[in-house]
Amino acid sequence: MKSNVVLEKSYQFAIRIVKLYKFLCEKKMEFVLSKQLLRSGTSVGANVEEAVGAQSEKDFFAKLSIAYKEARETHYWIRLLTDTDYLSKEQSESLLHDLDEILRIIGSIQKTMKSKLNP
Repeated sequence: MKSNVVLEKSYQFAIRIVKLYKFLCEKKMEFVLSKQLLRSGTSVGANVEEAVGAQSEKDFFAKLSIAYKEARETHYWIRLLTDTDYLSKEQSESLLHDLDEILRIIGSIQKTMKSKLNP
């Protein structure tokens, strides 16, 4: 079976988000922003997974677009948690680096798909 880079990276990112959520709840006693982060951060990989099983190219593009939007939202929550002192600069830089990589991959796939769907 061929390796799917964006699928694997988004899954590994989701694992980091779940662990971060547990940290924020248990150590920082933060429950509201962390829940938002959990939802959007795990949704990235879930939508990439759905895209892999898409029924058409348009369906694939739609699911991937949702994954991209969720990744952008996750970017926002990480920045907000950092700027409100729930996350250290080091924690957020590592997460944002991984997330930016996922965004670049999804963006590249979207660009390719756009040209394929709209020749």
